Amino acid sequence: MSARALATDLLAAPGDQLPEDVGKAGPLGLLLLVVLLIATAFLVRSMTKHLKRIPRSFDEPDAPVVPDTPAELFEEKDEPGRDVLDQLRRAPLAIEPPRRDDKPRG
Repeated sequence: MSARALATDLLAAPGDQLPEDVGKAGPLGLLLLVVLLIATAFLVRSMTKHLKRIPRSFDEPDAPVVPDTPAELFEEKDEPGRDVLDQLRRAPLAIEPPRRDDKPRG
């Protein structure tokens, strides 16, 4: 038997017609489609919440300033709190180290 005759017998058998409802979607397919649509809606809602939490820009707000000339590297700039740090460096220590006495105790 040739391949052509075999294909004709298998594909075009007049008495072996399938019923009309075979291959069509049933209630199970509808249920699956509805469940997938609900899951997609929840995923979109969750993603929207997460996207609202993302900052508009990831640039650091206090990005370092790059000087334009080498002379700007050696300039002293007025930094906030510099005078307080200098005052604390010059202040006496709150806890002094133990004093060494030449006199023996006893």
